[in-house]
Amino acid sequence: MRLVMIDNYDSFTYNLVQLFYEFDLEVLVFRHDTITLEEIAALQPRWLCISPGPKAPAQAGISKAVISRFYQEIPILGVCLGHQALNEVFGGSTVCAPLPVHGKRYPVFHAGRGLFQGLPSPFWGARYHSLMATAPSPDLEVTARTGDGVIMGLSHRRYPLHGVQFHPESFLTEHGRELTANFLELEGKVVLGEGAKGQWPTYNPPPNPHPQSLKVL
Repeated sequence: MRLVMIDNYDSFTYNLVQLFYEFDLEVLVFRHDTITLEEIAALQPRWLCISPGPKAPAQAGISKAVISRFYQEIPILGVCLGHQALNEVFGGSTVCAPLPVHGKRYPVFHAGRGLFQGLPSPFWGARYHSLMATAPSPDLEVTARTGDGVIMGLSHRRYPLHGVQFHPESFLTEHGRELTANFLELEGKVVLGEGAKGQWPTYNPPPNPHPQSLKVL
């Protein structure tokens, strides 16, 4: 089983690769300016992943073109920059976040659908970003947010196309392995609709949940 990873020159890319290795996958990694759409198609991957990256989707090489070309055929997961790229492909915007967050974890709230099936809400998610996705298309459903409303998850309403702003591969994120397993298992399925609770959680978080920082000893 083969997964192709588009690397946006990010230091977290191989942490993601290691996470996918836990599922006994063949993972092929290509920098975003070293492969073509035709070459990706010839590899016949079962899944695609668009990695995080230090810049904006406009500087993410082939990433947006990969999403546009393959989202109806191959399950795709976008992480951080990949999540923002997914949103832009369908007409959404990428803007500066109200507060840049790097190396901190925040509560992620969700309704138990798509990637988040079977996961508690909230759980801790590691954030490393200064930009955020906003104004998503009606084709996409917001599947997760922070307590103060920043979009943490998006999924296409018809196809297995998913994005997360937080980093599932980080040791600061809870349930990253389970979320990744959900992505791999959702292949070819209609993934939205009623979740475990059938609605967005009724928990009313404070406006600015206090983040937890990594302590360096």
